[in-house]
Amino acid sequence: MFKNKEIQKLCMYSLVISIMGITILWMIDWKAGIVGVAMVFLLLSTFFVFTRKRYQDISKLAYYLASVYSGQPTMDIRDNVEGELSILKNDIYKVTLTLSEQSTHLKKEKQYLADTLSNISHQLKTPLTSMFVMADLLNNPSLPKDKREEFLGKIINQLKRIEWLVTSLLKLSKIEVQSVIFKKELVSVKKMINKALEPLLVPMELKNQELSFSCKEDLFVYGDENWTVEAILNVMKNGIEHTPVGGRIAILCEETPLFTQIVISDSGEGISPEDAPHIFERFYKGKNAGADSIGIGLAMSKTILQSQNADVFMESQMGVGTTFKIKFYKQII
Repeated sequence: MFKNKEIQKLCMYSLVISIMGITILWMIDWKAGIVGVAMVFLLLSTFFVFTRKRYQDISKLAYYLASVYSGQPTMDIRDNVEGELSILKNDIYKVTLTLSEQSTHLKKEKQYLADTLSNISHQLKTPLTSMFVMADLLNNPSLPKDKREEFLGKIINQLKRIEWLVTSLLKLSKIEVQSVIFKKELVSVKKMINKALEPLLVPMELKNQELSFSCKEDLFVYGDENWTVEAILNVMKNGIEHTPVGGRIAILCEETPLFTQIVISDSGEGISPEDAPHIFERFYKGKNAGADSIGIGLAMSKTILQSQNADVFMESQMGVGTTFKIKFYKQII
């Protein structure tokens, strides 16, 4: 405490003033001088005790900040006492708590980035390895023409798969960093479903799947038409891929006072209870996932919808089928 130059100056000035005052009192009356000495002693002692207590509190704050800096858990140093020091304690606690939460968030983001890069590397490694092998085989001049055409076709398919993966990841990244500006316009639900169905009709026809579609013409929601169509398309595509030949796909639109929803049901093999909690996670592939599945379509759908005051939910029963419900929540004024 006494190492502080301001305290040293204060003590020196107080001592000089006290000596001058005691001297004057002593010259007037020696009894008054004695009382003056006692009063000065009491005042200086009180000042010393309170100043020392304040410095102890400041020392505790310094120790607290050092603990936080070293990575120890944030302790609650707030108190209910009035005064500038209590206000300072409360403000320091708020700042350190915010910094601690940000640090935890950054650690999670760093781990998420590492996991994502690992997953991307794994997804790219398989088709690249396959293409390298087929490219080596194509170098063989004695390779039959039909085999050469087969390998070229497979290489093209693998390149399309890589292109789709990279494009999807770029879209997801843009949405997650909020660099995508979603339009907020009134769009027809039936029109969006028809646009999403258009590229899926041929695969459904090849698998001889039955489609039932019921949606009112006057059903509208607020959102970005192009992005929402992509979200709906990915959900439908998942149902078609996991529905066997001759299966059934049903699409139904419903409206309630709270939301408008699209119900997409299939008669596929269903999703196991172990896989159900993870199907909307990026790169997650369930037990029944196809060989070409990457595990990014449903994750993208959920991200797109949640960015537009909407969401997607899943209900499934093994051997019966799966139902996805896309809900567009209405704004309550």
